[in-house]
Amino acid sequence: MFWLLENTSQLKQFYNKGYDEIFVEVIPFHDLVHPKLNKVSLVYIRPVKGRKGFIICIDHSETMSIDKSHILALFKTYKTVYTTDQKNFLYYFTLNNLVDISFNAPEFREVNTNAHTFFYTNHPSKLDINRLIPVVKHYEKCENIYKQYKEYCYEQNKFYSKISKVFYAIENNGININRKYFDKHFELPNDSFSINNSRIYTSYNLHTTTGRPSNAFNSINFAALGKDNGSRKSFVPRNNHFLEIDISAYHPTLAAQLISYPTHPEQIYAEFAKVAKVGIKEAKELMFRQLYGGIMDKYKFWDYFEQVQDYIDKLWNQYQTVGYINCPVSGHIFHKSKLENVNSNKLFNYVLQNLETSNNVKIIWDILKILKGKNTKLVLYTYDAFLFDMDENENLTEDIKQVFDKYKLSIKTKIGHNYDF
Repeated sequence: MFWLLENTSQLKQFYNKGYDEIFVEVIPFHDLVHPKLNKVSLVYIRPVKGRKGFIICIDHSETMSIDKSHILALFKTYKTVYTTDQKNFLYYFTLNNLVDISFNAPEFREVNTNAHTFFYTNHPSKLDINRLIPVVKHYEKCENIYKQYKEYCYEQNKFYSKISKVFYAIENNGININRKYFDKHFELPNDSFSINNSRIYTSYNLHTTTGRPSNAFNSINFAALGKDNGSRKSFVPRNNHFLEIDISAYHPTLAAQLISYPTHPEQIYAEFAKVAKVGIKEAKELMFRQLYGGIMDKYKFWDYFEQVQDYIDKLWNQYQTVGYINCPVSGHIFHKSKLENVNSNKLFNYVLQNLETSNNVKIIWDILKILKGKNTKLVLYTYDAFLFDMDENENLTEDIKQVFDKYKLSIKTKIGHNYDF
């Protein structure tokens, strides 16, 4: 059977091969355009037990086309569909049998062909550039991608799937912008890569060292927007107002949960202030210094820090003797062979950051259930802060707050008509 599939008869012939697991790479119109604003040109399919891959044509200058609905129907027949980016895949095909294999794979090595480099260098702003690059070159590139990932085509941690779905849902909402302020503060390589109808789309990178996502796309770092330069006025609600919910004392609270220390988030700084004989403000600064830089001997007598230090020591001992540790909630594994320049306290910080993200995924999962079918949307997430675009007629503020209560977290709220609270 030839590797190019251009009609439903060939697609049926492929289906009749009886494969039950496939690896899929979606080839959009343009690699740098946000998937929300992109379209599918080609789809590469490699049966896990097959000897070669296949290209299915949807919209390319060289080929006939197969309707996307037929491809979706084909995908649904398989036991497992492996992908290197479930979050992006969901923009093109909604499936329940997806497995993202990139979480356990090593860092991806770029495999563009000379043809890809030539076309992108000479036509960087042509939004359907992949429709012009020869199909055989896309096939060559995808075969090389599969070679990098084929050994990871097996069932993965199911929590990874929840992570991908959560951040896909946030991205998919987009954030409205005020062009007057936006154009004053931001200059993008190409507006069309991430903006449509005065709405900008973010992109969370889920493959960081700790699992704590970064959020930068099209030259904007949404996780590090300036608080004093007026740039946040660029982001405005499409409903009535923004509601920002910040979690208070988040890492000290998570550390307390790890060691089963009986305290309320609102009290932890006050407890330490009393122990250290300092004011609340100084207690906060000192607390973070201990958690991130190592607990000073003069504070180890406090039960909280004594138990945290014991946890750190046990964590480090397991890491040194076994060679890896499993993170709570997510099940993410920190392998000794994959981390560099790690000491006991840095490892503990990695665990805290991973736990923060995992906890937030559970929180957002519950919130998305509340917001399903509603005008109110979660439009931005930054570590301990959640930004909602609120429809005041839906009266959802208290329902959202109760989710944070469920996880025994203390929160602060802000309301505004732009992001510059």
